[in-house]
Amino acid sequence: LLVMAVAGVVLFVERLLFLHRGQIRSTSFVDGIKNILARRRVMEALTVCEETPGPVAAVVKSALLNVHADADKMRFAVQEAGIVEIPALERRRGSIAAIAQIAPLVGLLGTLLGMATTFHAFMTGGAEYATARALSDGMWRALMASIGGLTVGIPAHLGYHFLSGRVRAIVRDVEWAGNENMRYLQTDYRELGERGRSDEDSPDESGEAE
Repeated sequence: LLVMAVAGVVLFVERLLFLHRGQIRSTSFVDGIKNILARRRVMEALTVCEETPGPVAAVVKSALLNVHADADKMRFAVQEAGIVEIPALERRRGSIAAIAQIAPLVGLLGTLLGMATTFHAFMTGGAEYATARALSDGMWRALMASIGGLTVGIPAHLGYHFLSGRVRAIVRDVEWAGNENMRYLQTDYRELGERGRSDEDSPDESGEAE
């Protein structure tokens, strides 16, 4: 139980720090990327994505790398980036869930062994009735095993659900950022490019008219 408790604490802290580094304000980040793209600075937007940690930036970067591709190719690139990033978020959660499930069972095993010790002392006591000392020794071990198993299992169970909530929140941010960035690149960004080209052609047409 002590080994499982230490392992659970280490895994929980490592996952918590990892998810904290990977979670950003996706709305502000995507708005910033849009402002950069409005000035037609794709390389600057890619640099910002590379310098920003987390799966949201990786998914947005995959869309920017296919800025001139068609919608299907861009969507495939975004989905592929999500497939790569999401498993990293869910890593080691299964170990914490296993600790939450196994620790109470180990405590139950200790309880049964303690009770077995109590009955063994009763049977080998050499008297018609077991002494209070013989009974208390086994009962103490049984109770401490149950308490230890629940003390490890309950926090591990809560930690697993807490991390699962954080992972779901990041996954929602990744999906929203990918879809929003694709929508912008396929509509507003391309309209800005066409408008810019038309503005460049207008002076030439007016010069020819003169």
